[in-house]
Amino acid sequence: MLTVPVITIDGPTASGKGTVAHRVAKHLGFHYLDSGALYRLTALSASRHGVALDDEEALANLARVLPCQFVKGHVLLDGEDVTDAVRAEAIGVAASKIAVLPKVRQALFDLQVAFRYAPGLVADGRDMGTVIFPDATQKVYLTASVDARASRRYKQLKEKGFPATMEDLVKDLAERDARDTARSAAPLKPAPGAYILDTSEMTVDQAVQTVLDLYVNAVKLST
Repeated sequence: MLTVPVITIDGPTASGKGTVAHRVAKHLGFHYLDSGALYRLTALSASRHGVALDDEEALANLARVLPCQFVKGHVLLDGEDVTDAVRAEAIGVAASKIAVLPKVRQALFDLQVAFRYAPGLVADGRDMGTVIFPDATQKVYLTASVDARASRRYKQLKEKGFPATMEDLVKDLAERDARDTARSAAPLKPAPGAYILDTSEMTVDQAVQTVLDLYVNAVKLST
C-alpha cells in the first residue's frame, strides 16, 4: 500500500478542499476520501441513536462499526442516501465537536487508511497529511479567509435550501477554526513539507490546476 500515490489536501472548514480534492481525483482517475464525511456520519449516527456528543466511549463505538459507503458522489449510511443530511449545519457543528475526541479519531483511523489502494488516492480533511498519510506523495494545505469561506458556505446552503446568515456563518467558522487548531488530538495545521495554497482570490479551476501541477512535479522529483 505504501507504493500507492496519495495526495492530501488539508484545511479549515469551507476552504474548498472537498471540491478541489474531488476534481483532482476525477482528473487523475484516483479514489477519493472525504474524511470529514466520516465525522459527519458519526455525528448523524449519534443523533439517530440518541448518543450524547460528550459520551466519548459510545461515540467511538459507533465510529468503529460505521456502516457507510461512498458511491458515485453519494454518501450512504446503513444503505440510506444521507448526502444532504450530513451537510446540514447542525451536523457539521456536531462533527466538529466530536472530532476533538481522541477515541473517536482512533476509531476512524483504520477506516481512513483502508481507502489507500491503486491507482491512487486524493484525501481531504484536517489531518490527512499530518496523521493519516504522513508519507503522501504531495501534501497541500488549502486555506482562505474567513469571509471568503463564509461566502462560499452561504451560497452552498442557499442552493440546497438550508437557512443561513452570513453573520452566523462567520461566527461558526471562527469557532470551528479555534476548536480544530486547539484540540489535543491531531490539531489542524499544515503538514511538514505541505504547500500552503490560499484560495481566497482563486477560482476552483485555478486551485485544481495548481494541485495537479504540484503533484506532477512531486512525481518527477521522486523518480
